[in-house]
Amino acid sequence: MHKVVVLADSETATGYRLAGVEVVEANSENAVKALEGLITQGNYGLVAVDSGLIADPAKAAERAMRGRDLPILLPIPSLKDAFSTETVDAKAYMGKLVRDTIGFDIKL
Repeated sequence: MHKVVVLADSETATGYRLAGVEVVEANSENAVKALEGLITQGNYGLVAVDSGLIADPAKAAERAMRGRDLPILLPIPSLKDAFSTETVDAKAYMGKLVRDTIGFDIKL
């Protein structure tokens, strides 16, 4: 059975761990190497990659993925993007993520 793992920075990793998700921590210097290691292990069916570490994980790991169907590499938005000073409205940003993901708005 294949597992799910998230590749994220140390700050973001804490939130995923609290949610019960397996996490591998990395920084911008070693993120590609960590991703390649997760691919070659063969244990994972889905690797979610924080876009703050690797903007395009499929391109970054192209060589390691050659001849492999799994894992699926899923770029996920960085939390730093959502709460940076450049992002004026964090609520609108999160709403756009939900809308892009599921196809409609959710209002509470």
